[in-house]
Formats: sequence, C-alpha cells, structure tokens
Amino acid sequence: MQFKSCLIPLTAIIALASVTQASSQAMIREQKVISSAGARAMVDACTAWAESNHTILAMSVLDWAGNLIESHAMEGAAANAIDTALLKAKSALRWRRPTSEMNKIVRTGQNLAPTFMHDFPQPGALPIIVDGEVIGSMGVSSADGEKCAQAAIDAVFKKQKASATP
Repeated sequence: MQFKSCLIPLTAIIALASVTQASSQAMIREQKVISSAGARAMVDACTAWAESNHTILAMSVLDWAGNLIESHAMEGAAANAIDTALLKAKSALRWRRPTSEMNKIVRTGQNLAPTFMHDFPQPGALPIIVDGEVIGSMGVSSADGEKCAQAAIDAVFKKQKASATP
C-alpha cells in the first residue's frame, strides 16, 4: 500500500519533467549583466563630468538584481553621500525609471507607494537600459546626479555600441 502511494507522486514528477524538457526554452531567458569594469568606467565618467562641472559627489552602480557593483565618493563628499547615492540607485532600479520622475509622481499624489516602500524618490538616479533591458542603475548624491549618470551611461554604453558596429 505504501508502494502504491509513492507511485502517484513519482508519476507526476516524471510527467512534470517531460513537460519541463519540452518547453525548457520558454523557461529560460538571458540576462545582460553589467561587468565590474563597466561599472568602474561609469564611475570614472561620472567623476570626470562632476569635475568639469565643479561638483563634489558620490555615486553607486547596481546590477540588475540590486547588488552593489561599484561605489565611489569624491574627496570632500558629504558623510551621507554614499548612502544617498545607494538609496537613489535602488529606487531607480526598483521602479525602472529616473528618480526625478518618481519624485514628481509622489509630490503630485499620483502614487505614494515609493514613500511607504522605503524607497528614496529624490532626483539623482537612472536605470541603466541596454537594448531595452534594465541591466542596473546608477545613483548619484547630487540633485544634478541624473545628468552625471546620463553622461556616464552615454560614455560607457554608446561608446561600446559604436565600437561593436563594423
């Protein structure tokens, strides 16, 4: 009797395995990942932008899953600058939009979720989008951080596309 009760789940497992093998391609997707070299290049590009604009700031780069890949504070940055950059980057990644857009949405009352979901809807972060896919985000401690992040994204990813094109 115990043997028969074990056959039913085993049969179900075998049937599930057959279905999974048949449609395994539908169960898998490829994910672009920002490399540590790419994140470092973004930080360097943002730092160059900040220096040319006489601004001192900090920045954080996250991968698609929210893992911190690179973080940097320029000499003289405020003590809370790294934390601010990281919070902004997490918010831009979660909502897949610039934090300046989130700020407007919260201020107008259209969506207050970011405020009670422990996000930081303050201007200064962008999602990093490559070929329509969010591969990470960059947060910058300055109110002009989105300009810095955009300069970094353009410098790293537009240059890569230009060099990848024959």
